Amino acid sequence: MCKCYAYVQLVEPLHHLPLTYFSTTFFYLFLVKKKTNKHKPWIETEYQGIVMENDNTVLLNPPLFALDKDAPLHYAGEICGFKVHNGPGGSGSAQFEAVVLDRSTGEGLVRSKEPLDCESQKEHSFTIQAYDCGEGPDGTNSKKSHKATVHVRVNDVNEFSPVFVERRYEASVPEGRLFDRIVRVEAVDADCSPQYSQICFYDIITPNVPFTIDNDGNIKNTEPLDSKRQRVHSFWVTAFDCGKNRAQADAQVIVTVKPSCKPGWIGWTKRIEYTPGSGSIPLFPNLHLETCEETVWNIQATVELQTGHIGKGCDRDSYSDRSVRRLCGAVRGEVDLLPPPSPATNWTAALPTLPSSDSSLVFSFNGSTHVAVVPDSVASAVSGDHFTLQLWMRRGGASTQPPANQARGTRKEEETIICNDSYSHYSLSVHGCRLSLFYWPDVSAARPVKFLWKLEQVCDSEWHHLSLSVQFPSVTLYVDGVTFDPALIHDNGAIPNPAPHQQLVIGACWGNLTIRKFVSGYKGLLSGVTVRPGNVEPHSVVECLYACREGLDFGDLETLGSGMKVHVNPSQSVLVLEGDDIESFNRAVQQVTYRNSLRFATPGVRPLKLTTSLRCFSEESCLSLRQLEGYLVVLQPDAPQISLSGVGPHLARPAAEFEGLQGVPLFPELRIVCSLSHAVNTAAQGMEGGDAVAHTLDGCEVQPLGEELNPEREELLIDMEALKERGLDIINTTAYIAITGAESISVYEDVLRSIRYRLAKGSARFERRFRLSCSEMNGRYTSNELTLEVNFLHSLDIVPGAATVIIMVCVGFLVVMVILGVFRIRSIHRRGEGARGGGKEGSNQWDDSALTIIVNPMENRMGIVTDMEGECDDEEEVVDSPDDTSDDQRIIIKKEGRDSAPRRY
Repeated sequence: MCKCYAYVQLVEPLHHLPLTYFSTTFFYLFLVKKKTNKHKPWIETEYQGIVMENDNTVLLNPPLFALDKDAPLHYAGEICGFKVHNGPGGSGSAQFEAVVLDRSTGEGLVRSKEPLDCESQKEHSFTIQAYDCGEGPDGTNSKKSHKATVHVRVNDVNEFSPVFVERRYEASVPEGRLFDRIVRVEAVDADCSPQYSQICFYDIITPNVPFTIDNDGNIKNTEPLDSKRQRVHSFWVTAFDCGKNRAQADAQVIVTVKPSCKPGWIGWTKRIEYTPGSGSIPLFPNLHLETCEETVWNIQATVELQTGHIGKGCDRDSYSDRSVRRLCGAVRGEVDLLPPPSPATNWTAALPTLPSSDSSLVFSFNGSTHVAVVPDSVASAVSGDHFTLQLWMRRGGASTQPPANQARGTRKEEETIICNDSYSHYSLSVHGCRLSLFYWPDVSAARPVKFLWKLEQVCDSEWHHLSLSVQFPSVTLYVDGVTFDPALIHDNGAIPNPAPHQQLVIGACWGNLTIRKFVSGYKGLLSGVTVRPGNVEPHSVVECLYACREGLDFGDLETLGSGMKVHVNPSQSVLVLEGDDIESFNRAVQQVTYRNSLRFATPGVRPLKLTTSLRCFSEESCLSLRQLEGYLVVLQPDAPQISLSGVGPHLARPAAEFEGLQGVPLFPELRIVCSLSHAVNTAAQGMEGGDAVAHTLDGCEVQPLGEELNPEREELLIDMEALKERGLDIINTTAYIAITGAESISVYEDVLRSIRYRLAKGSARFERRFRLSCSEMNGRYTSNELTLEVNFLHSLDIVPGAATVIIMVCVGFLVVMVILGVFRIRSIHRRGEGARGGGKEGSNQWDDSALTIIVNPMENRMGIVTDMEGECDDEEEVVDSPDDTSDDQRIIIKKEGRDSAPRRY
């Protein structure tokens, strides 16, 4: 069944029609009216529009069309209008209107009511609705569409020309140089679009000038300028925007050429010599800065003195870490966790070592196989919740720079330096640029506390001294003598308990208690790792341990000018000066000094650098000074003369004394004298008293020459309690006895005088020789070598067989001589009688009147054998002839005196 609709239009009034007709017609009209406008118009939900500044028609995308499903019905299917509403910002409707171009098609147009200005507003937004014509000409029952959003962008028109920020630009440059930029000109354009507001290029319109300009307005010279040929250069420049509009007015550029002047430091000396004992000397006494009339408002100079090659950080008298602790007054009782390898301390034997100029032992760790497991006996001695851990460390191994894959701050894995698994557990680790102390105050609670520090020092691949004083819950960290507070302290929560037995590991940590595998290995160098249980180390001691004896300093802070600042880092290797006045700055630079309080400075070269940074009012033309490099040469100091005397060269005692319980002192009258061949400036070193120098020995050694000591029949004795009280260490072997530790000469004299030599019963030999030597500053200066020959005196009833043979030979020889002498006397007597009887042969007889036979059986106060070569001795004896006829006929057998030199046979 088809539904049909009809449109009825009244062309005249209905009052003349019959009622029946009217009723029927009204009924049908009523049915039609109820169906004429039942659909709303429809438009797109969003439109994008463009309008030019000089036009009012908005080009929409998509085009504006309103659709109505009631079409083609008259009125109801037609679009009578569009209504513009305010946009999201509350404005926009007042500037735009929408009109209907075709009611039947619903085509519309959006236009601006007044000219638009892109420079004031580039974009507009508003909403629009479509209305149909309703049910009749009066628009009754009209329907409206949903609201659609319209975005209109105003396209720019190149209506403005570039304008220079300044009408004149001026600059001054020294002659004879090419500059990357002398001055920069700048123009702006008021157009709103990038195309027309951007300055595309600049141009120099004055011909034949030695300058060029780039698209950014930077002007530079094309040839060196000569102030004598032309002092001032003046030229004009213009600018073009990207729409090819030229600048509204050109700008003038004036460049003044200054006479030749070389900015920089004047009076720099590349080589500086330092004589040990001179105290402090100025490094730059004649240095001053020339800025060539350039106005600067800030100057900063950094002086760097490189002393790290001398030792761990700087020169510290070249004593060992243990000796330095002694000199700094540290409390005794520290335990060396990385001692020199020996039969008693063999846990460091497998670790590779590196040479060190300060005589310290440096151990290398590779993060895997290089691990030191401290014996339980040592680990148990350093347990507790109050202790001080000290060490020297340098990350990255033997090279001064970290590997390419381990640049600063990029090392991700954790590296354990020391790990103590015991009932007081702790571990010290590094992770990137962070240092962490993991500590169990109570293992039974299994809740460790982690102390964390963020430090550049642990990842810069330089030597640094760390001291951790733990007095839980307080933990104090000193890095190079400077205190650092933890960046973070937190409770890690409950974790599995550590091993219930003592296990102290250097360079790694146990990762699994059942597998017992090392993990988190440390990569780098360690030295002087010690732990002292008990009270924490005083701050003064820690500062002394790191204190440098040489470095940079400033002469007199009271003479600093106004606005001047000076800063010196803790290691005194970097000094920074900052100021704003050139004259005050020059005076301050001349007071930078090199200070050396060492008694015997380590000779060698210290590289020196001076870096300068200037800030000017005109940053474009501010001076840039190159870094200056030189070196400080510390000359060889006069060596101290350490003299040992008062001993030997022979020590003869009865053998019974050597076999006694106390033995015999080897050096009872030893004297040690240390002197210099020149006067030392002790006033500069803070010491009193003319040119006297307080010397400190750090080691002496007694060594048997020839065969080593036989422990079954001989030994060297020393008072161990006296050594312990004085804080000295001893190594006593069959090859030598070494006493080490920094102490005064008088202490070493007392200790060495107490050394005794003891023999077992019946072990006395004919001689034993010993050699004694001492050193200062870890063997850098050594004494003379004092040799002592020990002789054992024996009684006759105990003379060994070899000595008996020698005595018998000497006595036999004496008897032969006596018999020979008697025979000669008788022979002379007979010849004398013959001469008196017949004088012809008197002239040919043998004249024995001057015969003297000297016999020295044995040179010894007790008349027994003292030398293996068998020298004989006897009293002077005169044997007369039986007839005693003449003094010339005597034979004299003479024994040399005790002090005479023995004669060898």
